[in-house]
Amino acid sequence: MAMHLASIFFTMILVDNYVLVKFLGICPFLGVSKKLDSAVGMSLAVTFVMVLATAATWPIQTYLLTPASGAWDLGYLQTIVFILIIAILVQLLENILKKFIPALYKALGVYLPLITTNCAVLGVALTNVQEKYNFVESVVNGIGVSVGFTIAIVLLSGIREKIEYNDVPHSFQGSPIVLITAGLMSIAFFGFSGLI
Repeated sequence: MAMHLASIFFTMILVDNYVLVKFLGICPFLGVSKKLDSAVGMSLAVTFVMVLATAATWPIQTYLLTPASGAWDLGYLQTIVFILIIAILVQLLENILKKFIPALYKALGVYLPLITTNCAVLGVALTNVQEKYNFVESVVNGIGVSVGFTIAIVLLSGIREKIEYNDVPHSFQGSPIVLITAGLMSIAFFGFSGLI
């Protein structure tokens, strides 16, 4: 069992990285990766929401939506219910940051409420249902995806801070060099496929 959990965890970090391989969660990945401190703050916020959303959506899917697929088929409510849970968690996180860490709250800006529509968070919840993971596997999957997200956004923010001091041709300054960098990072992560 431990080997299976480790396989799920490391697959989500390296082989099936949601940002660099599945291209989910690109908005905060590109938008908040300008500075390392805001990238770390966003990754911690996404980790908080992703792990709690995974832990909250699994029992709702298992004990409410799936058993009701007999006479009362509630399976069509899955996406709506999952987004509602994610929105509640993001609102909770936003209130906590606003009260206790206002500097991080200001640094994340508009990207904090956008965690609600971050397709990576919803993607984890839906993947857990598709793969028929149990509760522990679902949480490990959520933690693995959030660690992979953290690695990707922190790496990109570190590279972007170094790029600022380089002589980049005018036509590549700004978004083009960031997209090229993200593409090269994605190619590097594709090299991990087949390891696990």
